[in-house]
Amino acid sequence: MKCVDDFRLKFGKKEFVPILVGGMGVDISTAELALEAARLGGIGHLSDAMVPDVSDRRFDTSFVKDKTRFYKYNIDNSDKSIIKFDLVVLAEATRRHVEATMQAKRSEGMIFVNCMEKLTMNAPRETLRVRMASALDAGIDGITLSAGLHLGSFGLLADHPRFRDAKLGIIVSSVRALQLFLRKNAKLNRLPDYVIVEGPLAGGHLGFGMDWAQYDLATIVAEIVQHLKTEQLDIPVIAAGGIFTGSDALSFLENGSAAVQVATRFTVSNECGLPDKVKQEYFKASEDDIVVNTISPTGYPMRMLKNTPAIGSGIRPGCESYGYLLDGNGKCDYITAYNREVALHPDAKTISVMDKTCLCTHMRNFNCWTCGHTTYRLKDTTHRLEDGSYQMLSAEHIFKDYQFSVDQKIALPG
Repeated sequence: MKCVDDFRLKFGKKEFVPILVGGMGVDISTAELALEAARLGGIGHLSDAMVPDVSDRRFDTSFVKDKTRFYKYNIDNSDKSIIKFDLVVLAEATRRHVEATMQAKRSEGMIFVNCMEKLTMNAPRETLRVRMASALDAGIDGITLSAGLHLGSFGLLADHPRFRDAKLGIIVSSVRALQLFLRKNAKLNRLPDYVIVEGPLAGGHLGFGMDWAQYDLATIVAEIVQHLKTEQLDIPVIAAGGIFTGSDALSFLENGSAAVQVATRFTVSNECGLPDKVKQEYFKASEDDIVVNTISPTGYPMRMLKNTPAIGSGIRPGCESYGYLLDGNGKCDYITAYNREVALHPDAKTISVMDKTCLCTHMRNFNCWTCGHTTYRLKDTTHRLEDGSYQMLSAEHIFKDYQFSVDQKIALPG
């Protein structure tokens, strides 16, 4: 009986176990998790979401504190247009995070960084260029372009010495999105090295509207595989979103995918950056506890646990410290919603904002519990302990279960 280990993802002459661990921010996909995926012969992702804060935690830098102090005078001002990121600091934070991880790699596997276009940071082009270029400077094996169409992202890197050396890929949720990307970048004579097709059951932000349930990953993957074949483009297609078992992965590999990207099961690994108490919330969740809503200021629907503390929270916008979702005019939908509620309740000590959330602050504090649709199945992958909590697993155990399991079986930890 075949299993995932019977297949290999090929980049040129190099072969990899066809398993990618997705890049979950903010530092949920830690360096430790990415390094384990690479050690086991696959590909791990770092996330570059809020990387100055990640640097502060990991290397005891003070980037966030310094930014807060610099813009402290503006905290009570509803106009955030003056808040900018120091690009030198952004480059240094990215370099520290990536370089330390790459120096720790002792395997033939690879480590990519997940780079979200929706982190506009009040200077979309400038900050995106710095984030990507700094990761390449620091030796990252590849960059996965996510959370946006990224029509201009290759152009921002075209003059970088590693533009044709590093692996560069794009996440799409439709054949149309891929067609737009390829058409826009045709003049650069640089195809993506891989395409990750993310379906409607993925965690966090979705590349679909609130009609997401009408779509199916297998159908989208088949359409994209056929399109690339028709155009005679040899680009590996990687399926992602809702792939819970090795048998699920195998079905995609047997039907044209070169690999799979998985994340949900790794949220409860020892190496994952989520606090242990949050991991237990993931274990406990039922299918009814998982919702898709529109509280993200990005405009994308987002999947999360319905008891996530971010829902309805009326905290003051934290742009002076963070501000990652400020658009090119210094605006964010949460600021608008927050100011509206303050105006409606001028005497209230606390307010509730139901339609949007301060994603930066809540993600930084692990209070926005984004998750994949299959999170309710996590309890079936482990043992329940005498105290009622669930046993966490090693990333190696989860990875190898994907790699070697058959017949929809899930190996429980020893």
